[in-house]
Amino acid sequence: MKVALFSTKQYEQKFFTAINQTYEHELCFLAPRLDLETVNLVQNFQAICVFVNDVLDRAVLTKLASQGTKIIALRCAGYDNVDLQAAQELDLTLVRVPAYSPYAVAEHAIALILTLNRKIHRAYNRVREGNFSLNGLLGFDLHGKTVGIIGTGKIGRITGQILHGFGCEVVAYDPYPNQEFANHFATYLEFEQLLARAEIISLHCPLTKDNYHLIDQKAIAQMKPGVMLINTSRGGLIDTKAIIRGLKSKKIGYLALDVYEQEKNLFFEDLSSEIIQDDLFERLLTFPNVIITGHQAFLTSEALENIATTTLSNLTDLEQNKTCANQIKFSE
Repeated sequence: MKVALFSTKQYEQKFFTAINQTYEHELCFLAPRLDLETVNLVQNFQAICVFVNDVLDRAVLTKLASQGTKIIALRCAGYDNVDLQAAQELDLTLVRVPAYSPYAVAEHAIALILTLNRKIHRAYNRVREGNFSLNGLLGFDLHGKTVGIIGTGKIGRITGQILHGFGCEVVAYDPYPNQEFANHFATYLEFEQLLARAEIISLHCPLTKDNYHLIDQKAIAQMKPGVMLINTSRGGLIDTKAIIRGLKSKKIGYLALDVYEQEKNLFFEDLSSEIIQDDLFERLLTFPNVIITGHQAFLTSEALENIATTTLSNLTDLEQNKTCANQIKFSE
């Protein structure tokens, strides 16, 4: 099958190239992000492959369909960037990678918690400058702290299990509780109860129209003073303006983001020689108690191998008219 892959980087191209020796698709790697300006790059491609910040709105999908594209393969789990109604109307088939390495994302969330708490980033820079003062580096024991996990899919459950191993009290919120997780690792609470009780809150839910800006001014007001907030899920779960107000008032004592609601204009690119025009993002960078990583939580060799394998396997299933377990059902 002839497949165009948008938003590709060198670190993932090598995995796709190596694993494709088994599947033998005709792969065309494209560096640009898919949007209305770049959609013309894929004339007569039966399938395209996209990532989290590619644009798949009605205009782009209509153009793709008119150019001969029938299949859209998302090499990620979420599909909040896809206009599903338009895709259905245009008779496009969508497949995804529902799980690539939940351990990668969960472990990155833990790394962010530890880094924020023990000021590892600040200590690293100090020592390189010959400054061995410990002033301003005070942390706290994770053991005995109450951690709230919002969203208990695979990633959320693994994060909770790791924190349980640290000796934390784990509380959780999910509209669909996992009984095994409840039996061994966590206590499920209502959303407002979790906000009021947790000293650390970690987000692990997909972005939907119902939970957009889940963490807004009202939610922040219900949190403990000095709460630590971690987001390795989707940027749109957090209202950035509300978060900045929370940081300024010290209601939020620590913030770590691997995702950002306007990240599509920033992340995955080298902008070190540019003047970044996003004033809210630049404001976040001024706080000493904020850490931002550029959507790298998924970035392990195991995850990239699984993403490539599942994506190529999905395409082969469709090419051979087999049932694909990872096809997105429009009724979901």
